[in-house]
Amino acid sequence: MKKIIVLAMAFVMVLGLASCGKDIHAKSEGVMTYSEYAAAALEAEVVIEAFVQGKQSWWDNKGTFYLQDKDGGYFVYEMACTEEEYNKLTVGTKIKVTGYKAEWSGEVEIVDAKFEILEGTYVAEPTDVTALLGKDELVEKQNMLVSFSSLTIVSVSYKNDEPGDDIYVTVSKDGANYDFCVELYLTGPETDVYKAFADLKAGDVVDIEGFLYWYNGVNTHITSVVKK
Repeated sequence: MKKIIVLAMAFVMVLGLASCGKDIHAKSEGVMTYSEYAAAALEAEVVIEAFVQGKQSWWDNKGTFYLQDKDGGYFVYEMACTEEEYNKLTVGTKIKVTGYKAEWSGEVEIVDAKFEILEGTYVAEPTDVTALLGKDELVEKQNMLVSFSSLTIVSVSYKNDEPGDDIYVTVSKDGANYDFCVELYLTGPETDVYKAFADLKAGDVVDIEGFLYWYNGVNTHITSVVKK
């Protein structure tokens, strides 16, 4: 009998531990799913939970962040945060963001945002969207971490012709050109991806990863480039 009781207690403990497991992608009460966020009207208040995947430089008590959950990406523009808070928002950190949905030149973003840090960690793998270049469906991946394979470099130039500023990169695929960017505040001159473009020239074939930013069309913020 004692053996049976011990086994029963062990079984209950296993069930209890299993029930403690949490789905890190589950949304809290009152938080939008990605599809609900995507369907929300511009200027509407939005509440989302997602994970930091990248961030631009901190300044004037503000930070700009690239977020993602398992269903989509978010761009949070100039969110109020102290430098100490900014430093805590490392890649993978889960946060709840409350703000307003806005759009600028086709880029959908969250503005006037505030946040709180939550439990849970998630780092997204790039989604290969090469086959979507030139198709309307590409915009549905906006702000996600994505990858493109076998793009041909058409031109590389510095903003205002000044090394140390943004790098404008035109690439081609299947006869069509696309304008990408190495964003100074995301991947500055000290980063490997910024340095790599000093050695790239027209005709080079590359694989690219980055955040699918939008500026009057696809304008990926490049985070990685590999020459083939």
